[in-house]
Amino acid sequence: MPYLETAVSIAREAGALLANYFERRVAFELKGDFDLVTEADRASEKLVVERLRSHFPSHSIVAEEGGGHESASEYRWYVDPLDGTTNFAHSFPMFNVTLGLERAGEMIAGVIYDPLRQEMFSAERGSGAYLNNRRIRVSACKRLEDSLASTGFPSRKRHLNVNIHFYHQMAMATHGVRRTGSAALDLAYVACGRLDAFWEWKLHPWDTAAGRLIVEEAGGRVTDFSAHPHQLAGDETAASNGRLHDGLLRALASASAERTD
Repeated sequence: MPYLETAVSIAREAGALLANYFERRVAFELKGDFDLVTEADRASEKLVVERLRSHFPSHSIVAEEGGGHESASEYRWYVDPLDGTTNFAHSFPMFNVTLGLERAGEMIAGVIYDPLRQEMFSAERGSGAYLNNRRIRVSACKRLEDSLASTGFPSRKRHLNVNIHFYHQMAMATHGVRRTGSAALDLAYVACGRLDAFWEWKLHPWDTAAGRLIVEEAGGRVTDFSAHPHQLAGDETAASNGRLHDGLLRALASASAERTD
């Protein structure tokens, strides 16, 4: 089955929808106490889920806004219809739509599409990673102190989040730390060498499913902070070009030790 080709097509269609909403500057509302959601999130998810169910009616779908579909299939799609909602809601041009496909617990296909830059990051297990059909590879940076890293914080609750301390320590240990507001794009940028490393806590499976595969297929590495295999439902995500991964984990461990001393 042409899983990746179908995901690419669906992502392009959803991305065009998001770009249209972006130009209209739609209003947002709160989902829970802090998280934003817009009409665009819901419309994009409806489109993606409908297309997936049309092509793969037996597959399970896990989607951020709750419009998914559970089944007994060994195939499971993870969908973030609008990653970077806070950026989107404030007209900051950094957002995407992302779809990842898991088969029997292993990620086998994933796409991350930035509609404003028309950049489609994609990967299929064992076939490499691509940006607009051009093969991509992680950077050649070998030392954390020569790297550019990125991270993220939960909206509004960031003052309660330990990552503020880690941000400071990592900023001192690298050439700099960026915050794009989109974990999927952070992972895509590690895959294509625009970033050398990324770390974050408490991401959702739909945030990392496609990006993890794209990084790995581009030659990079994704683990938790203790070098264990990354878990979609886990609390920790550490991604890098692989060459400096041990240095990234040592720096995170050092920052953790300083915080608890």
